[in-house]
Amino acid sequence: MLRKISVIGDRFMLSSMFEEALRERCRLFDLDIRTHDMPWPDEPMEHGYAVKGMDGLKEYMGSADEVVALTGDAEILVTQLAPLSASIMDRLPNLKFVAVSRGGPVNIDMAAARERGITVVNTPGRNASAVAEFTIGAILNETRKITQGHDALRRGEWRGDLYRADLTGQELSEMTVGLIGYGEVGRRVVKFLKVFGCRILVSDPYVQLTADDLNDGVIQCSLDRVLAESDVVSLHPRVTAETAKMINKDTLAQMKDGAYLINTARGPLMNYDDVYEALVSGKLKGAMLETFDVEPVPPDNRFLKLPNVTLTPHIAGASVKTVSYAAGLTAEEVRRYLAGEPALNRC
Repeated sequence: MLRKISVIGDRFMLSSMFEEALRERCRLFDLDIRTHDMPWPDEPMEHGYAVKGMDGLKEYMGSADEVVALTGDAEILVTQLAPLSASIMDRLPNLKFVAVSRGGPVNIDMAAARERGITVVNTPGRNASAVAEFTIGAILNETRKITQGHDALRRGEWRGDLYRADLTGQELSEMTVGLIGYGEVGRRVVKFLKVFGCRILVSDPYVQLTADDLNDGVIQCSLDRVLAESDVVSLHPRVTAETAKMINKDTLAQMKDGAYLINTARGPLMNYDDVYEALVSGKLKGAMLETFDVEPVPPDNRFLKLPNVTLTPHIAGASVKTVSYAAGLTAEEVRRYLAGEPALNRC
């Protein structure tokens, strides 16, 4: 029996990588695979809720007509960014299974999918390794003045003064690093940090430390303690009603004077006005911001003018490994569906 699969990739999650993984994992099945790549990230995705008919969806790319045409009469859709609203699903009567290669299916109307009997799976932790590595780089970048030295040299200025005892950075071995969130990324960051010999605090009311982390001296504690005792605070929670704008003037006031803030998670975790004021006043010695409230960041963004902040364009999760790993995860989910086995990560 021929099983029709539509693969809507992009220029990061390449449809060719999806197809290669599908043909390898599902080689016992007769597959008709159609592929297409969206132009993201060379062109921006839709971030909000402004498009009619896409209510409740975010971080997607593609119009309703485009997705319907590309999916056609396929039973299975594999994608990262293609949107599936209720009205789109109604135009795809053959669609039964959707594999989304991302941590959360924010581009899918999950209530509508359940109502229509469409199974949706995702790939939690697909880029956790990449984000954790990036986070370590971000921490080192700020604490060891890498951006400040680099920016000065590009201006033709030799910052020899960064060798002064009152200006130079601290080693991680003498610092306390506090993590807010102990999920897939947070646990990996803890593992990497142990090598540096720093004191590690973790705040997450929903997850307990692993036995290894407990035995290695990692301390699980309250958010207040993480804020009060940490020289570096790194954010790793999901965005929920509880965590939205959790970094604000009140929580910043609890932090050590001269602490560093690292956000490689999500922009909505922060109140950007309050973080800006903390950087200007010196309450924060520095920050590394990888995600933003508005993306792409406009060229007149005020953070770009600050000397004590490093900004990157939401690339922490981007790695070649992420692509191949996520493609393999989605292919395995498709194989399980075709074989009548239960999904591993059903949404």
